[in-house]
Amino acid sequence: MIFSRKRAGDGRDEQVVLDENELDAVTPPTLDRGPYDISEAPAGVARLDLGSLHIPAVPEVEVRVQADQQGVIQQVVLVHGSNALQLGVFAAPRSEGIWDEVREEIRQSLLGDGAVVEEVEGEYGIELRARIRTEDGPTDLRFVGVNGPRWMVRGVFQGDAAVDPAAAGPLAECLYGLVVDRGQEAKPVREPLPLRLPREAAEQEDAATPDGDRPAAQSRQV
Repeated sequence: MIFSRKRAGDGRDEQVVLDENELDAVTPPTLDRGPYDISEAPAGVARLDLGSLHIPAVPEVEVRVQADQQGVIQQVVLVHGSNALQLGVFAAPRSEGIWDEVREEIRQSLLGDGAVVEEVEGEYGIELRARIRTEDGPTDLRFVGVNGPRWMVRGVFQGDAAVDPAAAGPLAECLYGLVVDRGQEAKPVREPLPLRLPREAAEQEDAATPDGDRPAAQSRQV
């Protein structure tokens, strides 16, 4: 697995090869339905360990991350062809899920921005589909929420997968095989769970970047 990271300011691409120790396993992913809590995750699946999220290594899916200078990931986007899936994971109460409440807040925010929004029944229950206005024209988004034990995963599909779930293909497979490592630390409800670069990628970046000469945020691809 390879990170191709583009440095801010100079447009150069650099590559970091991750050895098999950066993956949870080295066998092909399964199609069992997740996201899973780490306590229930199937064994024998190759996954990229980003801390709170372990992403199955699905062929032809790029994992693009934006991280700060400490290696803390701010954004994770999976890309396959013209489709994309942005992932976020958040702390939730032990007693109940928070997707219904979060979904309504997203809906109200989108409506306030003039978007066309509807709620539909999806694979994981009620999801949001929206058409927003951008500088490049109308853009379709599909918001999916999955409640887990003390966590919630939010996925945002773009491209054809935003209007036709069947078009998600490998991106849906990534969501089915996603694993959440919530940890035991108490966290405020809705606080994003910590994400980080794989250890070897962070170490190679430190070795390749002079002290004090690292940009505030960089984008990388797997």
